[in-house]
Amino acid sequence: MSPFTKFSVLAQDRVRSRAPLRLGLAGGGTDVSPYAELHGGAVMNATIDRYIYACVELIAGQEVAFESHDLGLRRSVAATPSLALNGVLDLHAATYNRIVADYLGGRAMPLRLTTYSEAPAGSGLGSSSTLVVAMVQALVELFHLPLGEYDIAHLAWVIERQDLGLAGGQQDQYAAAFGGFNFMEFRGRDNVIVNPLRIRPDVITELESQTLICFTGVSRESASIIAEQSRNVEQGSTRSIDAMHRLKDAALLMKEALLKGDLEALARTLDAGWTSKRDMAAGISNSQIEGALEAARAAGASAGKVSGAGGGGFIMFLVPLERRRAVMAAMAERGYHTETVRYTAQGAIAWRT
Repeated sequence: MSPFTKFSVLAQDRVRSRAPLRLGLAGGGTDVSPYAELHGGAVMNATIDRYIYACVELIAGQEVAFESHDLGLRRSVAATPSLALNGVLDLHAATYNRIVADYLGGRAMPLRLTTYSEAPAGSGLGSSSTLVVAMVQALVELFHLPLGEYDIAHLAWVIERQDLGLAGGQQDQYAAAFGGFNFMEFRGRDNVIVNPLRIRPDVITELESQTLICFTGVSRESASIIAEQSRNVEQGSTRSIDAMHRLKDAALLMKEALLKGDLEALARTLDAGWTSKRDMAAGISNSQIEGALEAARAAGASAGKVSGAGGGGFIMFLVPLERRRAVMAAMAERGYHTETVRYTAQGAIAWRT
């Protein structure tokens, strides 16, 4: 129980927050249990200029109100110390429950918590974890809680993986909390080291000029893919475990390529990582994804991979600037929307209005 059970919040206070989404560059999947505990994982990722926002304010009365603008869902219930998890905005309710239990001394708080995402759930950009980080960040600011980036990321992980039992890894929470280009080491449960990289501005600018993301549709396979990946490790599947070893090595190679500004090595590593990732579990790739990758390469892309667990979501392409329009046209012919991105240095933030 935290000693911070006494606090002062003005009734008119309204807090907004935002947390950035991320692109997984290499090593994704090695942060998932039990591989991380048994072998240690490593991930290289970077946050982009797509965000999830949260707004929280205390309200009169004895209700707790949640709203998701993306899902078009609302939920209002009596303000109690522990709200039921009934399948309606459970991420919101579980975040409220954990903050009340750990930091408010079990004192129910009538409040309104609203969220808005710039990417759909299942996009492969870490949206659900980023959503929880944004909500935690807003509540930390509202109640003046003394939590830093590691604390917020870990708390978001506890809410998703323990309180709600949702399958997944750890990289997304830490990417959203810290922001920027990070080499992350996973040395078992509750033992995460985030290493921010100092990459030359010209390298980042050139990488931005080459990065495209293409939305193939919401992935409905991620939970089953992650579950199979975990089973493969538990059962000692040589193919799956060897693939994860290669992914972990790719994260280190990606880190070196970024620090040296070697974008040719970066492209090779991205492609090699995708080849390894497909060996972790069935369903990571499919004919739709492979068709998009093949069409993009034919139009001039130098590398490509799915961001996230797989099965759908966003594909990240590296494309020489001179071939950008050709690749975008090739994706449009397949009915896909392709966008440019900017890489961001700032993690989750909150402010009062």
